[in-house]
Amino acid sequence: MGESAGAASVHVMMTTEQTRGLFHKAIMQSGCALSEWADSPDRKWAFRLARGMGYKGSEKDADVLSFLNKASGRQIANIDQDIITQDEMRNFTLFAFGPVVEPYESDHCVVPKKHKEMLATAWGNDIPIIMGGNSFEGLFSYQVVKKDPWALKNFHNILPREVSEASSQEERDLLVRRLKKVYFNNELQESMDFFEALNIFSHRQIWHDLHRLVLARQTYAAGKPTYLYRFDFDSPYFNQFRGLVCGDQVRGVSHADELSYQFYNIIASKLEKSSMEYKTIERMVGMWTSFAANGDPNCPEIKSTTWEPIGAKENGTEKCFNISHNLEMRELPEFDSLTVWDSFYPKGTLF
Repeated sequence: MGESAGAASVHVMMTTEQTRGLFHKAIMQSGCALSEWADSPDRKWAFRLARGMGYKGSEKDADVLSFLNKASGRQIANIDQDIITQDEMRNFTLFAFGPVVEPYESDHCVVPKKHKEMLATAWGNDIPIIMGGNSFEGLFSYQVVKKDPWALKNFHNILPREVSEASSQEERDLLVRRLKKVYFNNELQESMDFFEALNIFSHRQIWHDLHRLVLARQTYAAGKPTYLYRFDFDSPYFNQFRGLVCGDQVRGVSHADELSYQFYNIIASKLEKSSMEYKTIERMVGMWTSFAANGDPNCPEIKSTTWEPIGAKENGTEKCFNISHNLEMRELPEFDSLTVWDSFYPKGTLF
């Protein structure tokens, strides 16, 4: 079980032969190995990190490693994000250090090729999973956009890195016009307002890659249940991550907000047992523990509502279990927008 980077880590373990059979169910919350931020580009990160810590030597790996081996974990952690440039951040580089395709295969190799290329033969296709995200994931980027309003005109950088690198400038211009048409009904849109940008970031950073994984599961793991959820419980005071990132005046269900209803933390407040927040905790803990025990999230805490696994690919829609004040199976609200992101990729390259 994992959330965000933890979810991507779970997915990596579902694809690598190093962990075959290690677990028999998996839960991925707001992330997967297809997420762009789960595939670190080669930007000489280790050398740049060492230089940021005072290293004066060559770019030779052995020399850089020798220098970094003498540093403490705290020293490295204090600077590792600082080496990301503003231009890289504007291109949605979230982490300097993450999973990489290893340049050689050995008995200990974990990621021998691109995550997408490992999906068809992944041992994780033989286990049931819960996967999903939150209804306004992009609130995660609230402070980033607030500090750099250039992001409101950042249309070309919104294109997925994989798509952008494989396209000519003319093709990128065409894709940007298509994106503007979908979200603004105006191919000549010059900028976004603050929350329009965050909505698009929700789809770019989290939801479209989850959608791609759904398509992969429908193709390669059709014999095992895939339970898709959408967490949409918008509490004025208990969605704690949103409060930390956005303050008290913003509403919506941010990246990581569901964790408030699964784990106790230092900023949690005592709840009335009659409150919807308390009921949501009961529901989330009930569903997740039921799945862990039985491979099925349906449990007494959700009573007469039934959480159904995703259907066959040919149905043409994606149904999710929407978790809000009420619980319901419904078509994924983001589905139409996500299919437009599908069209950015050459046929056969989504998964």
